[in-house]
Amino acid sequence: MMLSPDQPDSDLPWGQSDAESVLHDIKIGCVSDEPMEGEGKTRSLAPQALSREEKRRRRRATAKYRSAHATRERIRVEAFNVAFAELRKLLPTLPPDKKLSKIEILRLAICYISYLNHVLDV
Repeated sequence: MMLSPDQPDSDLPWGQSDAESVLHDIKIGCVSDEPMEGEGKTRSLAPQALSREEKRRRRRATAKYRSAHATRERIRVEAFNVAFAELRKLLPTLPPDKKLSKIEILRLAICYISYLNHVLDV
């Protein structure tokens, strides 16, 4: 049903005053400023205001978050290992198939770069 600016709201199946009263009833039912019997606190269905850190802790505690985080970490570590493997292929060693740790690869790369700089300077 299309409304024009000239058309009154009374043609609608429910009037605006009905919608406002329903909305008001919903608000009253959810949050009340009056104390409940035997309690000095206000009644609320909304959760208490949580600090940013508490929200972060609760979000990280879910299985879905942990699973997604583990997947991201696995991808990151795999990319890291691929980068080390590519760097390892560029470095000369004797024997060529010798297994090197990551720190050994980095130290050998530093030495090889300094050697290449020395060769270019001569």
